[in-house]
Amino acid sequence: MNARLDALLDWYATLSPATLARLPQWYAADAHFKDPFNDVTGLAVISRIFGHMFETTEHPRFVILERMAQGTQGFATWRFEFGLNGRQYTVLGASHLRFDDSGRVCEHRDYWDAAEELWQKLPVIGAPVRWLRGRFRAG
Repeated sequence: MNARLDALLDWYATLSPATLARLPQWYAADAHFKDPFNDVTGLAVISRIFGHMFETTEHPRFVILERMAQGTQGFATWRFEFGLNGRQYTVLGASHLRFDDSGRVCEHRDYWDAAEELWQKLPVIGAPVRWLRGRFRAG
């Protein structure tokens, strides 16, 4: 499974609108995908999520930091870099992946803190989010 995980993560590191068409090579038809904004099943909707990423952000890319595989599971940490309205952003996160018997992803769960990694960095809502996070921080 290490080789399959490595190949999948290499695909993610070079993901583009053109390479997105190869999603069925990596994901099962009924794959489940969940992140802080989406909870979906099926190739068409997973493809739409990544297509939306390319439509709404500038030069998005994943930089894979660490990876490990065990049995039919894989885990990777990553840095997502993108532009939004001319400003650069970075989101740190991790993905837990489960593979089916054919070696395709059947479950993909992304873990990242939307408040810390994104919302508090945005111009309009950033200050209230930072204030709220400060209120809940242990003294």
